[in-house]
Amino acid sequence: MQIIMNSSEKALQGSQRLRYIKLCIFFSGLSVFAQLYLFQPMLPMAAEQFGVSVGDTSLLVSSSTIGMALGLLFFAFKADSYSRKNLMVFSLISSAILTIISTWIPSLSLLIAIGVLKGFVVSGVSAVALAYLTEEVSALAVPAAISMYLSGNTIGGMSGRIMATLFAGEFGWRNAVLLIGVESFILGAVFWKLFPESKFFNPQKTDYHLKVKQMKFFLTNPYMLRLYFTAALLMGVFVSVYNYLTFRLEAKPFSLSHFIIAFIFLMYIFGVFGTMIAGRLSRRFPMNNILKASILSMIIGAALLLSENIYILIFGLGLFTLSFFAAHTMASQMTALYAKRGKSSATSIYWLFYYFGSSILGSGTGYLLHAYSWNVFIGVLMISVIIALLLTTFNTTPKSRVKN
Repeated sequence: MQIIMNSSEKALQGSQRLRYIKLCIFFSGLSVFAQLYLFQPMLPMAAEQFGVSVGDTSLLVSSSTIGMALGLLFFAFKADSYSRKNLMVFSLISSAILTIISTWIPSLSLLIAIGVLKGFVVSGVSAVALAYLTEEVSALAVPAAISMYLSGNTIGGMSGRIMATLFAGEFGWRNAVLLIGVESFILGAVFWKLFPESKFFNPQKTDYHLKVKQMKFFLTNPYMLRLYFTAALLMGVFVSVYNYLTFRLEAKPFSLSHFIIAFIFLMYIFGVFGTMIAGRLSRRFPMNNILKASILSMIIGAALLLSENIYILIFGLGLFTLSFFAAHTMASQMTALYAKRGKSSATSIYWLFYYFGSSILGSGTGYLLHAYSWNVFIGVLMISVIIALLLTTFNTTPKSRVKN
């Protein structure tokens, strides 16, 4: 059962405990997202090597996110049965081993299967990270701690894509996968050594009746449901752009090389700024207002991706990336802070929608791009973001939280 302690005993700003928490939670995000999307910039290479379509190669990315979604569904029920730290350590180490094993997998179908399994085991981090932070960190320091976690996600995604592209171009995709696997294993070992154990949570036997009751509440609560669908749409659109932008930049009128395209993923650094800006603004303005402004900015960024001027397109990508991470930071914080109890259930459902959106839109839009054009592809993505903006517009601040 939950241990009730004075909030003043939680990790405070400036304390050594909080510094270790922030450093390790950053490393966990770095590891997870470097592994999760490492194949994304190599999709054109995979399409050529395996002789399959754009949509088929996207399954290398979607398999991991489908595994994440399935794992999060499992951990929505079982996460509270395990030590927060032990679960995250297991997820980080086992996923790194699977990434390393992928180096020697010869077929596309087996790589996709490994991706599903890797996504499943690594989901243990996402299932409990936000719950851990809201349980263990003082209320004033929670936004900064969550921003640090999401910054790790962002930099992990960026570094994984850049390293994968550069190493695949120079040494082959297998060595690129090996590099990221070894890096992730080292990060997992550091996390194991330094990450503080929970003080405010003890593993408990799963009360399935309570879990179903909590999940039913969150899944029928209009406020939470709109947040969940917003997360699904925004993540699906974001992954779609980064999945297929390489194909766009390789083609006319841009005709860029793999080396140059690798550095396009430096745009992910704007995601770090988006996370930091949103975290700071949340101290002064209502979170839902920041979320709406971020989504509106994301629409503008997506529209600029229609340009055939490389500088306008890069600016649009930077704005689009910054806006997405600002929106994701707000939506995930609103989810974690809304649930007075049942935090792991609330956040697991959030990530479940998030990764199903990534999987479904991320692959579906690939077939759309293959059948039509880049302009039609971007048009559909913009409609999806507009729907997310409408959902957020209807989401007024709730008056009460779940009590069980």
